[in-house]
Amino acid sequence: MGAALLLVGCGKMGGAMLAGWMAAGVAGRVVVVEPSGATGPLPDGVTAVRDPADIPADFSPAAVILAVKPQMMDAALPGYRRFAGDAVFLSIAAGKPIAYFEKHLGAEAAVVRAMPNTPAAIGRGISVAVPNARATSCHRNLCDRLLAAVGEVAWVDDESLLDPVTAVSGSGPAYVFLLVETLAKAGEAAGLPAELSMRLARATVSGAGELLRQSPEEAAQLRRNVTSPNGTTQAALDVLMAADGLAPLMERAVADATRRSRALAG
Repeated sequence: MGAALLLVGCGKMGGAMLAGWMAAGVAGRVVVVEPSGATGPLPDGVTAVRDPADIPADFSPAAVILAVKPQMMDAALPGYRRFAGDAVFLSIAAGKPIAYFEKHLGAEAAVVRAMPNTPAAIGRGISVAVPNARATSCHRNLCDRLLAAVGEVAWVDDESLLDPVTAVSGSGPAYVFLLVETLAKAGEAAGLPAELSMRLARATVSGAGELLRQSPEEAAQLRRNVTSPNGTTQAALDVLMAADGLAPLMERAVADATRRSRALAG
C-alpha cells in the first residue's frame, strides 16, 4: 500500500511528481494544498484544499512535500509545523537550506532537501537529495521512492554540494535548450531555411541525448566515434575545443550559477 502524502503546491513540478507517484503506486491517500486553487485535473481519490486549515482532521501524512515557490515558503510553512516529528518534509524549493526548514518547523523536524530538474515532467529527471540529522533510513527510503518516480536519484551528505548540483542539473536543461537555439541559428547563417534548421537541431540534440542514455560508452568516446580525422566534425570541434572554446565558457557559466545559488541560500 502506498504512503499517505501531503503535497503543498501543485504547479508544473508538483503536478509532475504527483502523476509519477500515482503511476508508480507509491502514493496512498493524497491531499494537495494549492492556495491558488489552480491544480488542473487531479487523479481520482486525490483531495484538494486551498488552505492547510482545511486538511482533513484524520489525515496523518508520512511525507509533506514542499513544492511551492521559494518566495512563498515563509507564508506556507507555519501551517504544517504540526506534522513535524511524525512526517518527513521533502523540499524541492531551490535556495532554501535545511537550516531554514529547521528554524520554521522546529528542531524535531525530519527534513530532506532535494534538487530535481524539469525533465521530471516526462519521468526523465534527476534529483540530488540531502537529509538532515533527524531523517531516518525509513524517511530516506520514502523520499527516494518519491523522487525515483520521476527519474534518477542521487544522495549526498554535504549540503553545500547542492549549489553546484543546481548549476549543473537544475539549470542544465536551459543550457541544452540554448544549444538547440544557437545550433539552429548557426544553420540558418550557413544557408538553411529556419524551419528546417530548427528541426535538425531539435532532432539532433534529443537523439544524441537518447543515444548517450542508452549507450554504455562514455560521452567522450561517443564524441570520438562520430569524429573522423580531418573531417567536418573535426573542423567544428577544433573551434569548440579550442582554449577559448566551449569548456572555459561552460566552466564560467556553472561557476556563476553556483555562486548565485549560494547567494540565494543566504
